Amino acid sequence: MRLGITPPLFTMTPRGHAPWEVDAVFDDVVPLVEAADRLGYEYLTCSEHVIIPDDVAAVRGGRYWDPLATFGYLAARTTRIRFATYVVVLGYHHPLAIAKRYGTLDRITNGRLILGVGVGSLQQEFELLGADFDHRGARGDDALRALRSSFGRLRPEYHGEFYDYEGVLVDPCGVQQTVPLWIGGRTARSLRRAVELADGWAPFGLSLDEQRAMLDRARGTDAWAQRHGASHLPPFEVVLPVGHVLDPVGQPDAARRELEALGGIGATMVNANFRHRSPSHYVEQLEAMVTIAAAV
Repeated sequence: MRLGITPPLFTMTPRGHAPWEVDAVFDDVVPLVEAADRLGYEYLTCSEHVIIPDDVAAVRGGRYWDPLATFGYLAARTTRIRFATYVVVLGYHHPLAIAKRYGTLDRITNGRLILGVGVGSLQQEFELLGADFDHRGARGDDALRALRSSFGRLRPEYHGEFYDYEGVLVDPCGVQQTVPLWIGGRTARSLRRAVELADGWAPFGLSLDEQRAMLDRARGTDAWAQRHGASHLPPFEVVLPVGHVLDPVGQPDAARRELEALGGIGATMVNANFRHRSPSHYVEQLEAMVTIAAAV
């Protein structure tokens, strides 16, 4: 079972963080990422929100570190772990801006980028940034097609409904011309979008039964068969979050059952979230989880 993590500090959601994270600094978290790199974790995540309105922060949280800057530093402190944006909101950026900025990160990390994206749902943020909220789905689909055609290309070209360009130079560009594209979300449409236009589904906020039902429906579609038969694309990943915080040190059997349940509905990777009292305790949990996953 391949594991990823959403590290402490970078996102602060209500009741979703440990007390020590409130006053933590970046230097507290870097050793945790280095430990995950050393232990063989597949990826770590960082989410994007540019601004959060005051009334929304009580529900979604108000702290979101910028993934590009965060990953740029952590790339120099690691050797193999991958960096997954979870997620970049497509409507906030032109596809060429994503291809250039995250393509530069991909080159710096020698191809360790996973580009997790979503169409977004926070209307106030769209409006404050001057982005189109009403057409975000169609615009996001076009942006995905543009990214598939453009990422890792020195001279990208694309002609679509919302984005149209040729005769341009993107230098540097990404190392990966087929950078893994994951779709975040919690709707059946997000899974359809992932199957039709991307390389993985990374949902959030869904129960195990909801995820199972969505995946069962998707497996019966022609799009699923076509995507899994596309040998020129990366393997399709089902990246499922744990349903609750895990305590592999104190409750290893419960952690094992959680991994088995997620694997049973088709997870190819699991985004782990741990109970932790301190940075050193978090490392202990990382170590214990690797041992448990190896036996699943």
